[in-house]
Amino acid sequence: MAAGEMQLYAKVSNKLKGRSTPLLLEPLLAMGFPVHTALKALAATGRKTAEEALVWLHDHCNDPSLDDPIPQEYALFLCPTGPLLEKLQEFWRESKRQCAKNRAHEVFPHVTLCDFFTCEDQKVECLYEALKRAGDRLLGSFPAAVPLALHSSISYLGFFVSGSPADVIREFAMTFATEASLLADCSVKPCTKQLHLTLAHKFYPHHQRALEQLARAIPLGHSCQWTAALYSRDMRFVHYQTLRALFQYKPQNVDELTLSPGDYIFVDPTQQDEASEGWVIGISQRTGCRGFLPENYTDRARESDTWVKHRMYTFSLATDLNSRKDSEASSRCNGEFLPQTARSLSSLQALQATVARKSVLVVRHGERVDQIFGKSWLQQCSTPDGKYYRPDLNFPCSLPRRRRGIKDFENDPPLSSCGIFQSRIAGDALLDSGIRISSVFASPALRCVQTAKLILEELKLEKKIKIRVEPGIFEWTRWEAGKTTPTLMSLEELKEANFNIDTDYRPAFPLSALMPAESYQEYVDRCTASVVQIVNTCPQDTGVILIVSHGSTLDSCTRPLLGLPPRECGDFAQLVRKIPSLGMCFCEENKEEGKWELVNPPVKTLTHGANAAFNWRNWISGN
Repeated sequence: MAAGEMQLYAKVSNKLKGRSTPLLLEPLLAMGFPVHTALKALAATGRKTAEEALVWLHDHCNDPSLDDPIPQEYALFLCPTGPLLEKLQEFWRESKRQCAKNRAHEVFPHVTLCDFFTCEDQKVECLYEALKRAGDRLLGSFPAAVPLALHSSISYLGFFVSGSPADVIREFAMTFATEASLLADCSVKPCTKQLHLTLAHKFYPHHQRALEQLARAIPLGHSCQWTAALYSRDMRFVHYQTLRALFQYKPQNVDELTLSPGDYIFVDPTQQDEASEGWVIGISQRTGCRGFLPENYTDRARESDTWVKHRMYTFSLATDLNSRKDSEASSRCNGEFLPQTARSLSSLQALQATVARKSVLVVRHGERVDQIFGKSWLQQCSTPDGKYYRPDLNFPCSLPRRRRGIKDFENDPPLSSCGIFQSRIAGDALLDSGIRISSVFASPALRCVQTAKLILEELKLEKKIKIRVEPGIFEWTRWEAGKTTPTLMSLEELKEANFNIDTDYRPAFPLSALMPAESYQEYVDRCTASVVQIVNTCPQDTGVILIVSHGSTLDSCTRPLLGLPPRECGDFAQLVRKIPSLGMCFCEENKEEGKWELVNPPVKTLTHGANAAFNWRNWISGN
């Protein structure tokens, strides 16, 4: 350690020598651990048991920051329990499903009582005493019911607490801040703003109405036991992304991290230049070590999942739940929103079984140019010498280069400008939904490859995941114009046009095997063979397989997975006509029952109205 750090810990040690050693600290010191590391371990585990602190010390034996004098950050929250919490959790889940993820999903339901503050490791017990004193002082005046009034704005939705109950809660926060300053020498800033329980924050404005409807369905008449809960977090990783390990990983190189299911990894998005495709650099919360890890072994976690719960004061019970037994019971009562410091083996196995399900998301491409401007679209944007120009804003700004020139686009049209916009909106919504795409397959049609690329760009995965071009999921060739199959862009042309194509992928159905005007049964057979290979190609992937293709594949690529026979040809044609741009079907494998199921897609359908061409000259002359 540096000289300054040695002086700091010497000061801590001297303070402890003058008084009896705390019960939790004594066994750790007896085992030879330095006082400062023992105190750090106790603070990092919520000072529950010496056994948990010992496990923490064992896991952090190679932590380069173990001797750093970096305290935890603490905050005090007022948290609902019982039926009200259950309804709020239901709102959390349904709002995420209907309106995608927003900032409120990063934390459990709570009313913030003070800002995060630091406390020296040796004074954490004094914080607990400050919480108890503040609770006991306000116990008699704490409101029997906390009134909640819904407030909504363009970017915020939540319940406000006002009137005399709010005054009492503020007084409790002020009392805790005063006691913490006296007992633990902490500078605590109690919340002075309008007390609120956030339901949604930083959401899309067009989701406001749907979120309001969900919020009004929350019954507020239920009795509720409110608890003041003290949490801590590692202040070094406040602005990092948090990943959770899904499976075990044993390092193959010295610069890689060991992963166990349930581990949390802190990742700084701004420091990923050194990482190769499919890998990230992170710091393990369990060990404190830094290294590379395979990104597809992880999933995004919430910000509060890594917070440590210390103590809580339950007002309606008039008890200070400091014991380990009560703390565990409280964790069970509060369910998924209270992070646990350890998981049993059986719960880890249950988590692994849940997330290991294969999932397939089939998406139709965005709006194509000829869909708007008709079969003669190419003549509208071609100069006499065969060069491309943009006659309407819904034509793309440019076209990729093709060896045979612009004529090859006639039966392989690109996305329109609106189609590009649609694809980006869908990708952005998928990002907000929290879905994790692990592999992407696309039809060789330009419009499908473009859609896949745009979705990956919005997911920030365009450099990490290569697009696998699969001709077997191309459109039913009977619906394609001409007596020959369309001339599609080669893999080399796609790469030259800046598409991140996987040239090593061996498709289930080679492009040369596509037949013009194939029968319906031939089309169904090749789609079936292709989707079976696609699913089998990704046996170890724990994310979602994205298939970007045509409207027809929403049916022809999902029915084989569901074990359903092909539709009648006429019914199939009628169904496909109703599928919009960026329409989606989502399939999940149910391993327990040994079958696949259709479930709700992670994002909603994109709907928009028609827009007619406008010529100002005709309008003027009409007057």
